[in-house]
Amino acid sequence: MDQILDSHQMQGMPPAYAGFWTRFAAFFIDGILIGIVQAILSGITLGTLTIRDSSSIEGLGSRVAILYLLVISIQWLYSALMESSANQATLGKMAMGIKVTDEQGNRINFAKATGRYFSKIISSLILMIGYLMMLWSDKKQCLHDKIAGTLVVKKG
Repeated sequence: MDQILDSHQMQGMPPAYAGFWTRFAAFFIDGILIGIVQAILSGITLGTLTIRDSSSIEGLGSRVAILYLLVISIQWLYSALMESSANQATLGKMAMGIKVTDEQGNRINFAKATGRYFSKIISSLILMIGYLMMLWSDKKQCLHDKIAGTLVVKKG
């Protein structure tokens, strides 16, 4: 893909940006995969409560807090590690033939991928408008892409 980006840039053409439905499908695939992991963790974390523990708000509250932190950590690490890897994509993005780059078409590092992940919170805040911004963006960037300085492009 780097060669495709380079040839597009040399010819003055923009890279092939990933469209809304392709990105949505990748998001959906990743959601299913992460959802399976979360369901297993929920079963392990909450399923081990005894009757005595379940009557205690503190016992339940601490387990829910631990579960919440685990879920956030798994989502963050999955996204950031995969997008900063040599594949430059989560499993959903790989299935859809797209990857994440910086604005020059290069692989992003873990810090940039982490910033992109947590910027998705901002994209989600007001009725997902941050995600819909890609519909009127020249480079099909969502708000979190603009914040992190990233692009989602088709693999060559």
